[in-house]
Amino acid sequence: MISSEGVVAIDITKKFLSAAATLAPGDLIKDGYFTLFESVGALEIMDPKMDSGCLAPGESLDEDYDVTRPLLPSEVLGIIDQLLCLELAWHLGYPLSQTLLTNVYIEAILVPSPTTIEEADFIRNRGHEQRDPMFTVLRAYCLGLLKSCFYVNERIKFEHYYEEEDFVTNTYHRSLLDDIDRDEIRDEIMAARRLLHNFRHKISDEMADALGFRLELRAAFLRAIELSELRSNPESLSLPWSQMKAVWEPINKSRHLGTPVPEAFSTKIQRKLASTMPPRPIVQPSFEETYEQLKKLFTDGINVLKVLNYVDSQSLLNFVLTFQAQKPQPLVYIRTLLQSFLFKDMIILGHLSIRHVVDDDLAIIVMPASRLLDPANDMVEVTRDPRFAIAYEMEQFRLRAAQSYLDIFRAFCQNRCRVRRTLCHSIQDWETVQMEAEEIDTHLQHQLEEKPMPYQTALTSTPPSAGSESLAYALPLSSWAYLYKLRLMEWIVQLGFELETYQPDELAGMYWYLSHLAKTRAQHVERIKVFTVQRLNEQRTNSTLTAAGEAQFTRSLAYLRVTILDAAVTWELADSLCCLYTVLQRLHLVVAPPRPYSTDELRYDIRMKPFAAIGLPELPSFVSFSRATAQPESATADLLEYAGRAVAGARKGYEVLSKMNEGDAFTAHAHERWLVGTKNCLKSVIAVNIAISTVRNALGGLSRGEGEAEAGARLKAEVPRPDKCYHDWWIVPKVSEKK
Repeated sequence: MISSEGVVAIDITKKFLSAAATLAPGDLIKDGYFTLFESVGALEIMDPKMDSGCLAPGESLDEDYDVTRPLLPSEVLGIIDQLLCLELAWHLGYPLSQTLLTNVYIEAILVPSPTTIEEADFIRNRGHEQRDPMFTVLRAYCLGLLKSCFYVNERIKFEHYYEEEDFVTNTYHRSLLDDIDRDEIRDEIMAARRLLHNFRHKISDEMADALGFRLELRAAFLRAIELSELRSNPESLSLPWSQMKAVWEPINKSRHLGTPVPEAFSTKIQRKLASTMPPRPIVQPSFEETYEQLKKLFTDGINVLKVLNYVDSQSLLNFVLTFQAQKPQPLVYIRTLLQSFLFKDMIILGHLSIRHVVDDDLAIIVMPASRLLDPANDMVEVTRDPRFAIAYEMEQFRLRAAQSYLDIFRAFCQNRCRVRRTLCHSIQDWETVQMEAEEIDTHLQHQLEEKPMPYQTALTSTPPSAGSESLAYALPLSSWAYLYKLRLMEWIVQLGFELETYQPDELAGMYWYLSHLAKTRAQHVERIKVFTVQRLNEQRTNSTLTAAGEAQFTRSLAYLRVTILDAAVTWELADSLCCLYTVLQRLHLVVAPPRPYSTDELRYDIRMKPFAAIGLPELPSFVSFSRATAQPESATADLLEYAGRAVAGARKGYEVLSKMNEGDAFTAHAHERWLVGTKNCLKSVIAVNIAISTVRNALGGLSRGEGEAEAGARLKAEVPRPDKCYHDWWIVPKVSEKK
């Protein structure tokens, strides 16, 4: 009962029930002054899961922890290590409200918001009172931590990322020492390190070293963030990252000296944050996980700086591809740091124009030593001069294609799911780029007075005969765009395997389509190579080939060779896996699950939806796709025989690739990662060969009167997850005989 002199209680139950009885089902009465926010808030009141102010019996609203109580050195070490774990959780994508902002010492520094370094303290208005040495150490660490978080947060917000999917930038109206200079905080850390050195006689040397290493880590992180803004001289930029990596091992070995202080962390602090979310539990990874993740963060920080050593456009692309394909993927801060190096102020790597990189890529793939890329064309002002028209048409092409080209790099800087989703949209843009490039190619043919050349690819299925060669134009710009469109289509399919988009019974069809795309790419690159060789021979015949031009042709032919080889091993390995999965389905070792609301044709439409709007290469019909996958006209033994030949060809190709140096493979500063991926593909080839041999032996050991069903009954097949395979893009089934 409510009892107060200022409150008069009236029982309205009967009136309320009688009024409610007059309402028909579905009727709603809404007061104009009772807003949606208030109505939702009314539902939250006194619900412990939704009401941040709901208290249990005997519970206080504020945290009772006293930040002024003396701390032992082991307790300071324990709090710092807990903050390290919470910092990692924030980097992994959890909000500050569940991580760092649950610490009472962080809260004491941030509330009220400090504007000077003196105000950033656990105890305000300290005056001339001497600060306890352990408080000095903990305060210096927290200042360095908060300032690092501020810079990390700003860097991530400035680049392309996905809020709450990759990272949570919300600071809940807490200022992460925005107004305090970085140098002042660095001075506080150095002063704390000097204090520790002078305080060694009162604590053990081991404890002093442990605390000193943690302060050194904070100072080095601030220095690494500061230097990363320069985008020059990667060797000097990597020094603080190497310093962090060096002190990380001693930090891990000294963590046993710390004493956890769980009462210094509380979810009650969330009630004071500017958030509409109810209180959530603290997310604190184990120190073992923190050790592994931060160790990788420091290693990735060193490696990402190597992107600044530009060699050529294809090496740059391979660097991004291999760096982002690591498992586990680099943390979002490293990914946004890579974006900053690539795109900040639209100056590539801090010193290259977009035109320089695009022209370099065109010269490598389709236009080595070409008049179309001659910078002297831009100096011609006579409109009747063909060079004036060439410069104009090339600039129009660059304006149209540059953004699509850079979007490939930006897409691969996202998380893997977003990479595939973004590429599905990008191929439609590249379809348009190719069409517009064909029109520009036609204009350039007129300006160059280009004559068609006889063309006969070495990869056509029919042997060449007298008079079978056809005349064709080089079409360099549209050929360049078509090649990238094909690569994007392959990446979409391959990422589908990595992300487990396809069911086991769909793998045969998708590997067939991957083989189809790779074969198309190989034929297209072979066409580019034919025209490149013909132009090289023409320039040699006309004595117009310079030493620089010879070097460009050599580089271009080396790239075309490795690209044809890469496409060939992709189509052969995909062919062998398609045949293997088709055989396993015939033997009922890979069985489709019941799908009462789905059909094969509907699933085909879904899988091919990203490619439906693409004109070239033409999308096969469902009937053609099904027939090419099932291959009903081929016997099982013939399929295994073909798969064996294909996997043997893939093995030879990967062995050649694995012996290439970084210059031949265009993998400068990424060769080690690329080589690991190539060798993992080679392991996948060997695993496919073993699986084929196992099935072949089972079929070959059948007695008279036994059929394929009996062979299938003797075998078992397991389709592993991508993370259990040698390579994420090659899902090799594990086939074995039943015991």
